[in-house]
Amino acid sequence: MIEWLQIMDNADNGNNMFQRKLVCRAQRPKKFRVLVVDDEPSILELLKMALPTLDNYDVSIASSAAKALKTLEDQIPQFDCFLLDIQMPETNGIQLLEQIREIPEYADTPAIMLTAMSDRKYVDEAFLVGATDYVTKPFDMLELRSRMKAAYRLSQERQKVRKSIEITTQLKNELAYNQDFSFDDPVSIEGIDRFLRHAEFDNYIKQLSRGRLFKSHATALKLQDAEFFFDTKSCGDFKHVLKDIAVALSKTTKKSGSMLCYRGKGVFLAVTHGNGDPVDTLDEESLNQLVETMIAQRMSECWANVLIGDKVPMRSLSKAGAFAALNTAIESVNAKDAELQRALERAAKGAAGSITQIPPHSRRRVYERVMHQLFREDASLQVK
Repeated sequence: MIEWLQIMDNADNGNNMFQRKLVCRAQRPKKFRVLVVDDEPSILELLKMALPTLDNYDVSIASSAAKALKTLEDQIPQFDCFLLDIQMPETNGIQLLEQIREIPEYADTPAIMLTAMSDRKYVDEAFLVGATDYVTKPFDMLELRSRMKAAYRLSQERQKVRKSIEITTQLKNELAYNQDFSFDDPVSIEGIDRFLRHAEFDNYIKQLSRGRLFKSHATALKLQDAEFFFDTKSCGDFKHVLKDIAVALSKTTKKSGSMLCYRGKGVFLAVTHGNGDPVDTLDEESLNQLVETMIAQRMSECWANVLIGDKVPMRSLSKAGAFAALNTAIESVNAKDAELQRALERAAKGAAGSITQIPPHSRRRVYERVMHQLFREDASLQVK
């Protein structure tokens, strides 16, 4: 919008007047560009009319996956959000999203599945190919706007991180892998089957809580003495070990199809449906043998041991109940780690018989702690 401001200036004689035209371009907020894909004309028309009345949305529509992909080729600038129906002829919404995620510009663009398909099978498939959130029909327009904004904020943060990592990678690839992060951070573990990032995992659990979870359960797994490992190793070593554990966990839960996530502080979560065991028939020792093999293949000198907590039923129809089950699972594995930690400390101090209380595959941590303490004390005695 252009406004013309006219300035009138009187000369001494009152007869000379002149004008100066100043052009002020009012800054309009950037349009939030949304692509809605649905084979139902009434849904397309509703969203095309309603969304712009709720916020600064520029809505494009497509009645099929083929038309949506053609729109993506033709549109500049690119879209900020996708609303995708699942049940469409020929190519469904999940297959469409999988193709969209292959376009580099849309690797992190928010994608919300807007569909009547509430079966867990479709929920799982949608999140596994990259859905950001999942909203079932009929939906509330204000809630949809809220979910779109939340998804967009998440996308913007990820794009900032992605750009930062890309710049660093141009200098040195390993430097990007080793960049510092907090012990509490739920760092993303990419490229592993059935592993969801933190926010997507939360959205997945929220969606499941709207259905029946009576046959679902959660199990937490934890890198033993994770904080000590983080404090004494580099960020790169810590992240490499997390990925080793993630790959091992993905392999051992392939049969049960558990949905997985890293939650920070060395803790992983596995949500399993039906009567399957989240680590199938493998126990801690078998899982740790696989982790140890993967660490050895990297020629690393790091040592890691994974603890498995109790299996916690998710018998709830509410979000609060579902997340309470996750918290209970995490508390279970943390308690196991704390008890083992106390045994390690007693053994490190030389308490009689305490070493026998520690499982054989965990005893290496005793010697590691003792050596770390000895070297630290020896360094403090050096003359500076």
